[in-house]
Amino acid sequence: MGDTLGGKDPETVIATYRVRNDREAEFLDILRRHYPVLKRLDLVTGDPPVIYRGFESGGGLIIYEIFTWKSGEAAGVAHEIPDVMKIWEAMGTLVEERDGRPKFWFPHVKKLDLAHDAG
Repeated sequence: MGDTLGGKDPETVIATYRVRNDREAEFLDILRRHYPVLKRLDLVTGDPPVIYRGFESGGGLIIYEIFTWKSGEAAGVAHEIPDVMKIWEAMGTLVEERDGRPKFWFPHVKKLDLAHDAG
């Protein structure tokens, strides 16, 4: 469901949620609690998450949550913490597989600073 880079360096994740169209309000209520729990547990950096809402070509709702784990290790540790798992399990009931794509996807990415190369 995602690709972690691993290690001790901070890792940004683009969490992709294919939310059932009829469950958006409920999903957003849970999503509002997600980052504060990760922050309280010291698993993420202090940078606030960035959240986007859109629709896939077939009209299905998609939410992107972009945030930064303190490390690849922190992302793994989160799977062992009941407070985090409770939120993730609740999210799981509100998303759906769509057009052969998973309900969740969590690619971990590194920022490229190409603006400095532009001159």
